[in-house]
Amino acid sequence: MATTDANVRSTAGRLRVAVPSVAERVADELRRQLAEGALLPGARLTESTIAEDLGVSRNTVREAFAELASERLVVRHPNRGVFVASLEAGDVHDVYTVRRAIEVSSLRAGGAPEGVAAVRAAVEEGKRAAAAGDEDAIGTANQHFHGAIVALAGSRRLNSMMAQVLAEMRLFFHKATVDAHFYQHYLRDNEEICEALEAGEPDRAADLLLAYLDRSEDRMADVHGEGGTA
Repeated sequence: MATTDANVRSTAGRLRVAVPSVAERVADELRRQLAEGALLPGARLTESTIAEDLGVSRNTVREAFAELASERLVVRHPNRGVFVASLEAGDVHDVYTVRRAIEVSSLRAGGAPEGVAAVRAAVEEGKRAAAAGDEDAIGTANQHFHGAIVALAGSRRLNSMMAQVLAEMRLFFHKATVDAHFYQHYLRDNEEICEALEAGEPDRAADLLLAYLDRSEDRMADVHGEGGTA
């Protein structure tokens, strides 16, 4: 029987699981750091430092950089090095178009109890961060919330797509966080979406998320100089 799982390969009639390469794992770690705000737009990334920190070769880091460059998360400047990308205003609508496609559809389908629990856990993480006055931690919790929404679909492909989107989101949000309480604006929205999901009303939760994303895009467009969505 043929398999539809891209992570499984057939060799001489036998199945083997394709294990991610070391470079792919390094790229995953750098995406995570981008998504959680540890790497700022314009920051220089040094092969030797990352190789030492992660215990890999410089060639491996170079391969990871190439993967991230193809996703426009980093840029290589000749004779200068590799830098975290600073996304342009025109990227805002594109990213939000992808978010509507994958987040809203994932939420509308509902999810298993453990998936819903992960969404709730991200909401509570945000509340704890707000109580501690830690705005960066609220931002990270918000990323976890949106990642948990996509994880409801149970698709590795969608999770992989969302990992890139989360990294791009954080690059956008850095400019917006001149507002000291930027991420707190999303806490109540996240709570309402989670409550609708827990109540067994995924369509209502999806409608709330869609309105949330529309407002968020308008806000990002203003911050990045687009003057609102089309």
